Amino acid sequence: MTDKLDAMNRIARSAGAAILDIYADADFGVETKADDSPLTRADLAAHRIIVAGLRDAFPDIPVLSEESDGLGFEERRQWQSYFLVDPLDGTKEFISRNGEFTVNIAFIDQHVPVTGVVYVPVKDVLYAGDRTGGRATAWVESASGRSDIRVRALDQQSPLTVVASRRHGGEALQACMQTLESHFEHIETTNMGSSLKLCLVAEGKADLYPRLAPTSEWDTAAAQAVVEAAGGRVVDMAFNDLRYNTKEDILNPFFYVVADTSFDWHGLLRDVSIP
Repeated sequence: MTDKLDAMNRIARSAGAAILDIYADADFGVETKADDSPLTRADLAAHRIIVAGLRDAFPDIPVLSEESDGLGFEERRQWQSYFLVDPLDGTKEFISRNGEFTVNIAFIDQHVPVTGVVYVPVKDVLYAGDRTGGRATAWVESASGRSDIRVRALDQQSPLTVVASRRHGGEALQACMQTLESHFEHIETTNMGSSLKLCLVAEGKADLYPRLAPTSEWDTAAAQAVVEAAGGRVVDMAFNDLRYNTKEDILNPFFYVVADTSFDWHGLLRDVSIP
């Protein structure tokens, strides 16, 4: 494990512990941000721990967190590498107390998420991916130990497993599912919150995650690093790899997370129309 990944692992776990302390309270201190998304005491506590931890360990590398203030593109565009953080991904899941929330820390180099950790505080499970040093490694670590993970090959004789958002579907997803149904006889769908959906693909438990609803770059970067280190891809609807810090806003395009990159997903999905 690289020094950077080791530090990201440790810091994510510290943030997760602070989140769980607040998760045990009756009052989360829920507020509403300008974009109508919720903010809790846990978001802010995790943000402070992660930003302080990364700046202490790597003082020369910038940090961009979902809860950061005042970091415009004129400043960000100068960055060749930086940490991209979602201190509490799945705040609505946190408020709902369903356990499907994560701590996400990614290291971005030349617009590419090359290292990422996704920590699941309720389960004490950490997903990690790293593509530095000329080799790709991805693993999941829990109380029972650490295991390497790899995306699975598509088996046309088995049901296609599609993972979808617990809260975001709509007509675009329905159009995608109709296209898939025209090619695959059997399809199983799993609904889940936060970046855990990408992690399901990374660890070989799902074949496809179509995200045809808005997300921000901090929502995906860490889990994309895990998926790609495990052999999958995260691509926009034209099947270009998702890239980071290339424009003023931090919104992602709609995207697909695919496991078996040898299958012609582009040929199948390119005609999906977005209402």
